[in-house]
Amino acid sequence: MFKIMIVEDDHTIATLIADALSKWQLEPLVVTDFADVFAQFQTAQPHLVLLDINLPVYDGYHWVQQIRTVSHVPVIFISSRNTNMDMVMAMNLGADDFVNKPFATEVLLAKINALLRRTYNYADQNAQLLQHGGLSLDLQTGMAQVGDEAINLSKNEYKLLQILVRAHGQVVSRTHLLKALWQDERFVDDNTLTVNINRLRKKITEAGLPDYIQTRVGLGYIIP
Repeated sequence: MFKIMIVEDDHTIATLIADALSKWQLEPLVVTDFADVFAQFQTAQPHLVLLDINLPVYDGYHWVQQIRTVSHVPVIFISSRNTNMDMVMAMNLGADDFVNKPFATEVLLAKINALLRRTYNYADQNAQLLQHGGLSLDLQTGMAQVGDEAINLSKNEYKLLQILVRAHGQVVSRTHLLKALWQDERFVDDNTLTVNINRLRKKITEAGLPDYIQTRVGLGYIIP
């Protein structure tokens, strides 16, 4: 899972971005201590940084210069300072893109995904067909297929399979799946997730792929 570091001192905006990233199976790392952003960057080793210009202690220009001394990680500035000079300075100091506030989260996510694709050559999150391990998932129809065998999926089964296939090779926690499917997992019986996973497994097994979804006890689920 790609780690996205959010350096934004407006808690509301930071939370909004973090929630949007989580829904796209990206891991948000929200900075709350702005005294030494660079040290946190070195510890976290994120795949991309979202950086505001106006920050406590030092501004975003200072931190992008620090980051560029050790890393070519993609950096996107998000700021209400939108003069041509601000944009030119951001790019000259090593930023890869600039997003003006207020912004639509869809636009920000599109820019993040585009940068991740270019930098890490990962599969397009907007692709209409996901394929892994002998299974294909059509994102337009919501149908899965193993060879010539079509699998009819419920809404929740489709969501679960999409998340797990996108994250193949990585363990996805039960908490993440609960939040992704039901938004507020506090009002969902934990057994509901188990029931949905078991139904999905049964359908995939009957189509010819046993053990496609595996359990990691105490951690979550994985499609190897």
